[in-house]
This record gives sequence, structure tokens and C-alpha cells, in this order.
Amino acid sequence: MENINNRGFHNTMAEKLYFIKINPVAAKINLYNRLCREEDHQVLDFLGEDKKTSLELIRKKVRENAEGLSGEELLGIVNWFSTQHASDPEEMKTQLFVHGIDLFYEITSSVHTEHFLQVLSDYEKNSQITISHFTDSENFNRFLVYGIFFTGLVNKEKTENDYLFETLKSEHAKIYSLAENEYHAKNPAQTVPEDLYDYFKNLFDSTRFYKGGVIKLHSDT
Repeated sequence: MENINNRGFHNTMAEKLYFIKINPVAAKINLYNRLCREEDHQVLDFLGEDKKTSLELIRKKVRENAEGLSGEELLGIVNWFSTQHASDPEEMKTQLFVHGIDLFYEITSSVHTEHFLQVLSDYEKNSQITISHFTDSENFNRFLVYGIFFTGLVNKEKTENDYLFETLKSEHAKIYSLAENEYHAKNPAQTVPEDLYDYFKNLFDSTRFYKGGVIKLHSDT
């Protein structure tokens, strides 16, 4: 598939971003069995060129630890479930969760995706830290804090009387400095969607107490 970049988000324009937590135990039982019993093999339509070999490799990884799935493989599974439950996106997420894939947040607007990726690219440049396809929650949350700071500086009305912003500012002075420097280096006329700040806050709320890995996928379909 050409719509996956396992090195990070920012090298490819995407229309959707998926944020996922994996439950290896549930995947080992439920997803593995599902992959083995699909008689019509509809999942093959969402795999790479050598479909049967790809399916066997996915089964092996799921049986051992689903966190080892590549971005391309995981996106194929997500697209498979999405097609099967096209009329009910919430049921699709429920079924993914049952099968060990917690799609806990998504950005479906290409405009918001583009700006999110740009914030990520700036963070990686300024911090010299790469946020890869699979990253631990600690590194991911540092990036989200940066995103909250930067989008909050762009849309200052969002941070008025915002306890979270002020608390994070006092706890992460170095990250705030990175965001502030980037903000002043940007063209003042630059427009960042106002609600992108809310996206970063929502993601932070979903992961701030989570200790596992976070998987980030992007899709152009």
C-alpha cells in the first residue's frame, strides 16, 4: 500500500489519522481466530501484493504480539473492519476493540490532518526526537504537550482561563520554549484551525495516564 509511511506522519499528505492502542492478549485470541476462520478471505483484499503470504505473516505476528504489526498491516486490518461495518462506524470501533485494536481517536478532516502533521514535523525538527509509527506514551505525550502549546499560542482565546494549559506550562518549561520559538518564527498571518487545539487536548486526555505504546496511522483513503 502506498498510503503508509512507517517512518512518521509528515512525509505524506493524508486525509485521515488513526490513533490506536493494542491489547496483545485480546488480539492473540480474538483477532487471530477471526483471521483464521474467515471463509471468504475478504481480508485479502486489503493486504499487499502477495496476499496469502501477507495474511500468514499477519497471523504469526498477531499470535506472538500484535504490537509488532507494521503500519501497512494494521491499516489493512482497520480498513477491513471499516468495510464490514461501513454503515455503523461505532460498531466498527467496538469490533476492533473486541479484537484487541483500540482505535481511541481519529482525525478525519484533511485540513486538520495537514496542520497536525506540520506541528509534528516542527516538533521533530526542534526537539531532535522522532515520533515513529509506534512510540511509547511518554514520548507521544511530550509531543502532544508541544502541540497544545503551539496551537494555544496561535489561538490565544482558547487558552484564556484554561487550567490545563497553565498547568502544563509550569510543568514543561522547555517544551513551552520550543513551541514559543516556533510560533514567533512562523509567519504571523499563518492560519491554524482554531479547533486543532481541542484535538491535541483530547488526545492528551486519552493518553496522559496510559503507560503502553501508541500506534499512529495515516491513510489517504
